[in-house]
Amino acid sequence: MHLRVPRPRSLAGQLFAMQAVLIAVVVVGYALFTYISDRGQAEDAAGRQARAVSLAIADSPSVVAAIGTADPTARLQPYAVRVMRDTDVDFVTIMDPYGIRWTHPDPAQIGHPFQGHIERAQRGETFTETYTGTLGPSVRAVTPVLDGDRVVGLVSAGIKVEEISKRAQEQLTALSGVAAGALLLGAVGTYVINARLRRHTHGMNADELSRMHDYHQAALHAVREGLLMLDGQYRVALINDGGRELLGVSGDVVGASVADLGLPAQLTGALLASEPRVDEVHLAAERVLVVNTSPVSGGERRGTVVTLRDVTELQSLTGELDSERGFTQALRSQAHEAANRLHTVVSLIELGRAEEAVEFATAELELAQALTDQVVAAVGEPVLAALLLGKTAQANERGVELVVARESRLDDGLLPPSLPARDLVTILGNLVDNAVDAAQGAVPSRVTVAAYTEAAADGPELVMRVSDTGAGVDPAHADLVFQRGFSTKPAGEGGRGLGLALVRQAVRRHDGTLTVTEAEGGGALFEARLPLGDAGSGTATPATSAGRPGPGGSV
Repeated sequence: MHLRVPRPRSLAGQLFAMQAVLIAVVVVGYALFTYISDRGQAEDAAGRQARAVSLAIADSPSVVAAIGTADPTARLQPYAVRVMRDTDVDFVTIMDPYGIRWTHPDPAQIGHPFQGHIERAQRGETFTETYTGTLGPSVRAVTPVLDGDRVVGLVSAGIKVEEISKRAQEQLTALSGVAAGALLLGAVGTYVINARLRRHTHGMNADELSRMHDYHQAALHAVREGLLMLDGQYRVALINDGGRELLGVSGDVVGASVADLGLPAQLTGALLASEPRVDEVHLAAERVLVVNTSPVSGGERRGTVVTLRDVTELQSLTGELDSERGFTQALRSQAHEAANRLHTVVSLIELGRAEEAVEFATAELELAQALTDQVVAAVGEPVLAALLLGKTAQANERGVELVVARESRLDDGLLPPSLPARDLVTILGNLVDNAVDAAQGAVPSRVTVAAYTEAAADGPELVMRVSDTGAGVDPAHADLVFQRGFSTKPAGEGGRGLGLALVRQAVRRHDGTLTVTEAEGGGALFEARLPLGDAGSGTATPATSAGRPGPGGSV
């Protein structure tokens, strides 16, 4: 047999019980206070009534006349009984100045002394008191009967305390009905409110809600992905640590509008969109984010849940993979060309022209070696040298000549560790790809690349310049060209307009500058400058030309 432990009452049930008890205490307390107050008011009213009756009797001329007769009781007893009946008092006693009764509700008490205080009335004063007499406790008034200035008799009228209690109890009965109605109404209202609360809390008790809140907070701060919750007015209702880091916001942003967070325009537009967004790629200040939005609705729009994933590293790796794919295609093309040259050499030998075969093979070998030596001599940094060799092959495949300017000089080991090779590949690789796209089909089809260090006011800088012979960039689009999604070319697989945006992001990450101007002879000239700090001190090699890249070797 299993002992079943009762489940703790839900939060709504606890609140209902507490509110019901509170309403009951308030109603009962108010009823008790009202009863005590009404009883006091009833006693005061009874005293005023008794005083008014006694004064009226004392001022009656017939009473004064009857007192002057030989047998006052004969005339006053019927009169007193009639007054008691008409005024709803319990007794009327008329007595001589010494307190001997002439009238009484019980005729057997006539002729006996009055039970109560009469001293003040004997001095001509009317007063009210509560006293226990022959009829029990009563509220009574005692008034002198005056004949001129002489007290000729006394009058006492009173109401029994028992009757006063009955009047208060009648009021209490009515009050109890009102209190019961108020308690019932409060209970119904409390039940309705708590039923709604029970639906919102899903019947959970306070401990369960507290535990769920703790789990909720722990989960929010534990996940690396960004989570952003917006209310119906697109204000930040909740943001976790990952969301702050990915969006690059700091401080207390809860309650702030999305439009006031200082995010890029396209990212802000995605967060403000009313329709869901699925796996959209957007650029933040220093990161590439995948954004998903889902509206929260329960009969009406209540807000939006936004999830953010950092794909900066993935995007960089994708770019490197594209470069590797381009290298592979270039190698395949070169292998095809090498096979053609080899066939030519073999054919010349078969034709008996061995000297011409040797001369042809030697010339091809010297040309290939010269091109490699030229790039390596100009750019000793191995990653950039490999990038330029690969881009040269790709450009050649597309009919574009890639030229390294003569002023290019970048020795191995010059760049500081704070400037990773991956960012350099992102910057220079995307600038070259963009230039090759622009120059393809132009006459001449040429892309010129320069990479060197240069002394500046704040220290040495790495300068990378890429110019093309394409159509150039409209000055009106000089800033828009670096925004994600901007492109003058048709959209291809995966979309366009991301490369230059990634370049600007990488440049800004290293506190550099990125500009675009018109190149000599037309086309566009992109220039990226990255500060090197102390790493490049004493090693900067100024460009031979302060202007645009000079002529160089075709590679």
